[in-house]
Amino acid sequence: MIDLREILDLEILLVFAKYVIFLVVKMMLMSMITGLYRMKKKAFSNPEDAASFGKGENAKKYLRTDPDVERVRRCHLNDIENIFPFIFIGFFYCLSGVSLATATLHFRIFFGSRVFHTIAYLVPLPQPCRGVAWLTGYLVTFSMVYKLFLHTVQIS
Repeated sequence: MIDLREILDLEILLVFAKYVIFLVVKMMLMSMITGLYRMKKKAFSNPEDAASFGKGENAKKYLRTDPDVERVRRCHLNDIENIFPFIFIGFFYCLSGVSLATATLHFRIFFGSRVFHTIAYLVPLPQPCRGVAWLTGYLVTFSMVYKLFLHTVQIS
């Protein structure tokens, strides 16, 4: 029988939890920023939201897309597409026997890449800034997948 104390390193899980909280708060802030941009630009995708700024035919002019709102929304979607896999894979990575220093380095680099990606997206910074930030985070996640793969092959 497996002793959970052998595979659970509480310190690694606590560091992981800290970075997960940072990333989730960042995603939540992106949702709020999207809403703020929608209000500022008066560009809504739902009739009930547009009705807050006008009635009847007047409200229809607020049912539109805006390039700035779409930029923020795409940045938020990119977070969702990259942060959730990192959280899922990162949890199992914490259980793979990795050292605290290595795990912390992975978590820090991923978090930094996502923050820089957001800055590069919203400012906007010229390419390849955003692409490099995205690729860095992606490579961190794949590095964790590779470690998990090696760990599962070693166990089998």
